Amino acid sequence: MRKRLPTVSSAYRKTGTALAVLAVMLCAPPSLRDAHAFKIFGISFFEDDDESAEVIDPVNYTLDLDTGKADDDLKESLENASRLFQEKEEPVSGNLGLVIRARDDRDRLLAALYENARYGGVVAITVNGQDIDSLPPDPVFPEGAPIPVSVTVTPGPVFTIGKVTLQGDALGKDPEDYDLVPGAQANSTLIIKAGEQVVEDLKTEGRPLARLTRRAAVADHTTNTVDIDIAAEGGTVAPFGAVTVIGTKTVDPQFVADYSRLNTGGRYSPEEIRKANERLRALGVFASITIKEPTALAPDGSLPLTIEVSEGKHRYFGGGAQYSTTDGFGIQGYWGHRNLFGQAESLRVEGSVSRLGENDISSLDYNAGILFAKPGAFGPASTFNASLKASLLDPDAYSATVFTGAAGATFELSDVDTLSGGAELSWADIEDPFGTNEYLTAALPFEFVRDTRDNKLNPTEGYRASINAKPSYEFNGQTFFSSFEGSISGYYGFGDENSTVLAGRLAAGTIVGGDGLVDIPATRRFYLGGGGTVRGYSYQEISPRNDDDELLGGRSYVNATVEARIGITDTIGLVPFVDVGTVSANTAPDFSDIKAGAGIGVRYLTPFGPIRLDVAVPLNPYPGGTSYGIYAGIGQSF
Repeated sequence: MRKRLPTVSSAYRKTGTALAVLAVMLCAPPSLRDAHAFKIFGISFFEDDDESAEVIDPVNYTLDLDTGKADDDLKESLENASRLFQEKEEPVSGNLGLVIRARDDRDRLLAALYENARYGGVVAITVNGQDIDSLPPDPVFPEGAPIPVSVTVTPGPVFTIGKVTLQGDALGKDPEDYDLVPGAQANSTLIIKAGEQVVEDLKTEGRPLARLTRRAAVADHTTNTVDIDIAAEGGTVAPFGAVTVIGTKTVDPQFVADYSRLNTGGRYSPEEIRKANERLRALGVFASITIKEPTALAPDGSLPLTIEVSEGKHRYFGGGAQYSTTDGFGIQGYWGHRNLFGQAESLRVEGSVSRLGENDISSLDYNAGILFAKPGAFGPASTFNASLKASLLDPDAYSATVFTGAAGATFELSDVDTLSGGAELSWADIEDPFGTNEYLTAALPFEFVRDTRDNKLNPTEGYRASINAKPSYEFNGQTFFSSFEGSISGYYGFGDENSTVLAGRLAAGTIVGGDGLVDIPATRRFYLGGGGTVRGYSYQEISPRNDDDELLGGRSYVNATVEARIGITDTIGLVPFVDVGTVSANTAPDFSDIKAGAGIGVRYLTPFGPIRLDVAVPLNPYPGGTSYGIYAGIGQSF
């Protein structure tokens, strides 16, 4: 017997739910007798448990769900698909509401069977002992006791893929590229995904009007196989056409069109539309962005687009805090404007105080800054940046008052490559083991970055490599010197949904020029130690030292880190790690003082990135040095 299968949505598959770090529900006044609740880390507080009061004519029921010979995975899939099962502790609205939920459940359970390649499965549901198909339009059930509901699922055999036919503009494509391999399990979701991917591949060829003309699956119950027939129509290859922007209020719509880079007349590409959406979202000025494609080409054969936006709040302010056992508490505050002159120019004023807890307030670190950025300053792929910063710093290695002004630009060379360059002028008054010295230093910083990571805050694959040079001239000492640094980090995920990720980073730097360390400002010398380099050691603790054990800073360094990011649950992970580093007084590392730290961290995954808590100990500590370190932050360590 052969049976044509209906198209089945995969909407009933179990999906994970991300927990927000802080979600607050605003409630009506108490006089309205509404339930009041708020959530922190997904946990509800002060929540009214009497939800049945919100249900009109509540009817309770008992459920007997019999999944027959289903294995554990199929049983879990069926239970997840069943609203009767998932909401069995909650009443329904009236007798008819119970019947509607039961009939809806039959469709859900059949969909779950098809998703698990069980095309001969049968679902039978009775309410109060009567089959749901024989119930009257307005059923009446006995009052006073929960209504018995019985669900019996006979899964049937697993079907496999039989003959696969690709037709139309899909002709010539390899079915195996879409996981349609004869003999493989014929899950309905696989068939649906294959049809969608065929259309996506045609669109990738520059065919914006590509569509599926046929997707048929015919089950043969004598052989337990499913024959699949997919046909598609690609349509004409077309370029992007005119771009219309709607929904702007204070943002220049022409700037939006230009910055999207969709109005250049290039060939249609779904990937370019996705990148344009991400690019506009990164500006921070829009609450929502939708790029709409029409159903027909323009008379000139191009595809016009409409970018529909909704502007968000342009002014913002906020603050934050951090803590480590080695450096104490720190607090930050900031105010900003995201659309200063109408083309997403951003202005941010920020300040911070760290090392709180020190007995002497002169030992605290103070930072303040004004930062300006203008996207699209030299074309859509560029951003102009300028800043003024002031710092009062008192780490163990030196005390410094520093004022710095900088300006420069960043250019996107490709999807993964960026190049930055600019100019910087810094004045510093520094007290260190060499005495008290003033430095006036001009520099020309340049940096090239290649970033192929799949996720910036929580990568599972790809790498990030950077190299930078900072030629400098110190006016007071009439000294030329230059610093050069490079780093590369890589990520390899494996297991179910990359639940485990091996991550590694290697960084190195050198300073050339200047007759001695004193000719180079202490703020430009190299130090290691702390949450960003070698955990277990305090900030800047790893450094060449003089005979009095004072920190001098170095001309070169090498730093390496290895982590194993192991997912324990959907939201909790453990991260064992080892950090190694050395700093030398010479321009080439001599590896005479190699320090290593090891520890373990906990990660709590949130929609905006993982929250990080690491505990580390130095494996070969300095005499009288730090014995352990605890570090917290947002995002992975690198």
